Amino acid sequence: MNRFPLFILLSISLMVACEQESVPASFPPIPVTYPVTQTEEVVDTYFSVAVPDPYRWLEVDTAAAVEEWVKAQNQVTFGYLEQIPFRKALRDRYEKLYNFPKVSAPKKAGDHYFFSKNDGLQNQAVIFIQEGLDGQPEVFLDPNSLSDEGTAAVEMIGFSPDNRYVAISRSDAGSDWNQIGVMEIATKKWLDDRLDWVKFSTAAWTNEGFYYSRMPEPKPGMELSQANQFHSVYFHKLGDDQSADRLVYRNNDAPQMYHWTEVTEDLRYLIMYAATGSAGFETYYMDLTKKKPAFKALFTGFAHKNTVIDHVDGHFLIHSNMDAPNYRLMAVQPDKNVPESWVDIIPEKEDLLESVSTGGGKLFANYLKNATTRIYRYEQDGSQEQEIQMPGLGSAEGFSGKQADNILFYTYTSFVDPGSIFRYNVQDGTSEIFFRTELAFNPEEYEESQVFYKSKDGTSVSMFLVHKKGLVLDGNNPCFLYAYGGFNQSMTPYFSTARILLLENGGIFALPNLRGGGEYGEEWHKGGMREKKQNVFDDMIAAGEYLIAEGYTSSAKLAIAGGSNGGLLVGACINQRPDLFQVAFPAVGVMDMLRYHKFTVGWGWIPEYGSSEEEAMFPVLHAYSPYHNLVKGTNYPATLITTADHDDRVVPAHSFKYAAMLQACHEGERPVLIRIETSAGHGAGKPTSKIIDEQADIWSFFFYNTSSPVIYPVTE
Repeated sequence: MNRFPLFILLSISLMVACEQESVPASFPPIPVTYPVTQTEEVVDTYFSVAVPDPYRWLEVDTAAAVEEWVKAQNQVTFGYLEQIPFRKALRDRYEKLYNFPKVSAPKKAGDHYFFSKNDGLQNQAVIFIQEGLDGQPEVFLDPNSLSDEGTAAVEMIGFSPDNRYVAISRSDAGSDWNQIGVMEIATKKWLDDRLDWVKFSTAAWTNEGFYYSRMPEPKPGMELSQANQFHSVYFHKLGDDQSADRLVYRNNDAPQMYHWTEVTEDLRYLIMYAATGSAGFETYYMDLTKKKPAFKALFTGFAHKNTVIDHVDGHFLIHSNMDAPNYRLMAVQPDKNVPESWVDIIPEKEDLLESVSTGGGKLFANYLKNATTRIYRYEQDGSQEQEIQMPGLGSAEGFSGKQADNILFYTYTSFVDPGSIFRYNVQDGTSEIFFRTELAFNPEEYEESQVFYKSKDGTSVSMFLVHKKGLVLDGNNPCFLYAYGGFNQSMTPYFSTARILLLENGGIFALPNLRGGGEYGEEWHKGGMREKKQNVFDDMIAAGEYLIAEGYTSSAKLAIAGGSNGGLLVGACINQRPDLFQVAFPAVGVMDMLRYHKFTVGWGWIPEYGSSEEEAMFPVLHAYSPYHNLVKGTNYPATLITTADHDDRVVPAHSFKYAAMLQACHEGERPVLIRIETSAGHGAGKPTSKIIDEQADIWSFFFYNTSSPVIYPVTE
C-alpha cells in the first residue's frame, strides 16, 4: 500500500537568424504606472486591536470590479515584461530545453503496465498501456483531447481488485475540485459512473466498488472561494448513480476536518485517516469481513502521525512518530493495540525515516540523511538490512508493488541529474536503468554542494548550492534563493529544466532546508510552526546573509523565491529585510494571515499557523502577516507576484490584496507587479504552454532586475 498523498550541451549556440546584441552593465529602469486601486473603510477588531483591511473588496474574485482590476494589473505587468529585450530569447531557449520526452515509472495492474509520457511540448502527459514489460505501448487516455486549452489534468487513483477497471480523477483549469470516472481497461471505454465535488481523494476499491472522499456542492458562483466543510467518506457501487452512494463517515461535530481512506492489499481492512491539518491525524480501521462493519479507533488525537503501510500476518505495519520524532516502523495487532504489545520492526534511527513501502514481500525504507535519500531493504520482520545503492546524493522514490511482484520500479534525480527510472529485481536485488532522461545538458559542467550556516538563534541550517564549476566568489553572481519552510515538507535535490536558464547564465541556485520542513524529523517541523514561525524567516534571511558574506553573491544580485507557504515566506522576509534582496518572487502565497482560514480549505492550515481567533496567536500572526506589515515609503525589492484565477487552495485574493498594498506602500524605481494567470490554479496540472510562458517571464524579470546579461541572441 502507498501512503496517501496530502519537479545542449552548453557550447552549442542557438540557431537564431540575428546577431547578439551587446548588453549594458546595468539595465535602465522601465517606467511603470500602476493602476489606481480603490480603498474602503474596513476595520476588524481582534482582541481590542483594530486592524484595517482597505482592500477587502478584492476578495470577491468573481465581482466585475475585481475582474477589471485583474485586467488592468495584467496590462501593466505584461506591458513591462514585453519591454525586456531578451524575454523572447529566454522563452525560445526554454521551449527548446523543455522539448524532450518525460516519462513516469510504470504502474502494474494485472498483466498490464501503465505509464504516462509527454513527448515534449504536449500540454498534458498521455497515459499509455502495454501488456507486460515487452509489450507494445498504446494510448490508454489522452487528456489533451478533453480540453481545447489543454487544461484538463487526469490521474489514475485506483485499480479494481480484479484489474478490470481503473478510477480516473479529472481536474480542470488547475482547480482542486475533481470528478471521478471509471474506465474499463480491456475496452478503454468510460463507464457511466461520474462522481462530482470530489476533493483530496483516492479510490479505495473493494470487489463491488470503491470508497472516496467528497464535500457538499458549494453555492453557485462560490466554487473557488467558499469555505469547504464536511469532507466525508462515501462508498460508490460500480454502476450506480452518485445519488445512490452510501455515506460511510461524516463528523457532524467537527466539519473542518479531512477524511481519506485506503484498503489493505488483502482487502480485509478499510483504513481511514482523520486530520485537522498538517500537525497530526487519527487512524481508524474497519473490518470489511464483518456483516455490519464499523470503524474502530487505532490511534486517536492529533499529536502524532500513524500511517498503515499494510496488513501482514494479523498485524498492521505502522509508520509512526509516536515516541519517535524521526519515525519508526512498528507492528500493531488490531485487537491488542496497547503500547506494551507494539513491536518495532524498524526502530527509530538518527536519520529521518521518511516513508516505508512494500512490494515483492519486502520492506523498503526511505531515509533522509541531510536531506538526501538512502534506501534500505528489509524482510517483513525487519531483518536482513541491505542498502540499495543510489547513483549519487539525490532524491529517490518508488519500490511499491504487490506482495507477489518480483519487478519493482524507482526513480532517482538530483540537481544535475535529469533523472532515471530503474527496474529493480526483488529476487536478486539488482537494479538496471529502465528509462533515462536525455537532455542536451552536460552535468559535468556544474557542481552541487551542501553547506551549513548559522541562523539568528545559532541553529545550524543546511543549504544546497548549484552552479557552474570554477565559480568565482567575487559577489557578482546572480543568485536565486528558493525555499518553502513548512507543513513538514522536505526540500530535497531535484532537477529542473527551467533552472538551466539560470545555471548556464552563470547564476547560483540556493535551496536551504528551513525549519518548518520535514528534512530533520518532527522536531525540525515543530521548530517552524505556530508561535515559532519567525524561526523560518530568520533561517531564510540568514541564508541570504551567508551567501553574501561568503562572496557567492551580493544584495544587488540576490533574488528570493517561494510558492504557497513559500510565498508567505518571501512576503515576510522582504517586509523584514527589504534591503537584503534585489528581486522577490512570491508565488500563490498565503499573504493575509488573519483571514486565510475563511477560504476553501484554509482552515486545514490552522494546526500549522494558528488562527487569528486564538488570543495567543493573533499577535504572532499579525506581527509577520505580509499584507499587514508593508510600510509606506519603503523601497521594496523588484517584485513579481504570481497567482492564478482558478487557485482554490490559496485563493488569489491573498495575492490581489498584497499586490495592491505593496504598490501603495512602495517607493523607488524598482517595479512591483502581479502576473495573474487565467484558467490555471495552484500549480498542479498546469499546461506546458503556460509553464513555459510563466518561467520565461520569471527569468526575464530576474535577469533584468539584477542587471545580469544573458548569453542568448536577442531578436530585433
